[in-house]
Amino acid sequence: MIEEKLETLGVKLPNPPTPAGSYVPAVRIGNLLYISGQIPMENGKVIFTGKVSNNNIEMAQKSARMCAVNILAQIKRELGDLDKVTKIVKLSGFVNSASEFSQHPKVINSASDLFFEVFGEKGKHSRIAVGVASLPLNSMTEIDAIIEVSE
Repeated sequence: MIEEKLETLGVKLPNPPTPAGSYVPAVRIGNLLYISGQIPMENGKVIFTGKVSNNNIEMAQKSARMCAVNILAQIKRELGDLDKVTKIVKLSGFVNSASEFSQHPKVINSASDLFFEVFGEKGKHSRIAVGVASLPLNSMTEIDAIIEVSE
């Protein structure tokens, strides 16, 4: 059902990115699945790089959405079925921003909005959106997630 919803939204899940460091992409503890920070990678390459400013908010929103798609890909790899998601609990969004930039929530909204579109009420979550001086591989955004799943 969720896969059909993704199809109607025009979202195709990529192969989940491999970690860029010494960590695993997901850890499951009971019915909680912790997804490591996802950056806007596609086919092993970071698609959206550089500092976010008031001049490139739309590009940064695409970056955040791509992070969300990669989170979905990691969930699918871990669970085998996105219908096992019972709740998107929390997102932590990081924006590689210029010092004067302060619209971090507007950037990360595109990721939150995708989860709302895909999961409906189950997609409503708590969140943090912060600006940082830099991110791995100079990516524009990075997002991690806590997901409640069925047994």
